[in-house]
Amino acid sequence: MSVLSSSIARKVAMALSALFLIIFLIIHLAVNLTSLFSEDVFNEMSHFMGTNPLIQFAMQPVLIFGVVFHFVMGFVLELRNKRARNVKYAKFNGAASASWMSRNMVVSGAVILAFIVLHFIDFWIPEINTKYILGDMSGVLPGEEGFRYFEELQHKFSNPIRVGAYVVAFVLLGLHLAHGFQSAFQSMGFNNKYTKCVKNFGTFYSIVIPLGFIIIALYHHFNH
Repeated sequence: MSVLSSSIARKVAMALSALFLIIFLIIHLAVNLTSLFSEDVFNEMSHFMGTNPLIQFAMQPVLIFGVVFHFVMGFVLELRNKRARNVKYAKFNGAASASWMSRNMVVSGAVILAFIVLHFIDFWIPEINTKYILGDMSGVLPGEEGFRYFEELQHKFSNPIRVGAYVVAFVLLGLHLAHGFQSAFQSMGFNNKYTKCVKNFGTFYSIVIPLGFIIIALYHHFNH
């Protein structure tokens, strides 16, 4: 029997992947925030993250798998939930028992997944091209000194349409996290006495993390 054959196993797997991505977002934001204060620190940290073998060949594949698994499993669970309902949607007043976000997690998830694809196109794919095809691992241009990361970050955020897409995506991410954070902990079996604490921390997290990324995008857009 497959490990993910039961609904409980699928929900726990979904929760574990969500918690993994929650931790990743904290690390990713911490690195990007340094770009607001020091170009050199941001370049050094980005260079370390982009060249460290453990991160590149162990953590990065796990991250990519985690992202794909989380969203695919989310769509699978939503389809199974719809099929399992014994009443038609027209007779179901979802708003009476659930928030708009809890009823539209797949929609927000699809938009966020599209944003992740954009983010990969903007940063990850060019980085792979530079490191493994062009062969320039540190210089802004071949033969020049210094790291290119800060300059590339500002270049990407010079386009107002791209910045707008990032802002919208992070607003939706915040709404997605506001519901998903508590659901992940509930799926892991946290007792009811921790519900209020988890909910409060989840609300704080779902506001601060997306807001941090939005500030970074806007800062580099107006200061490039």
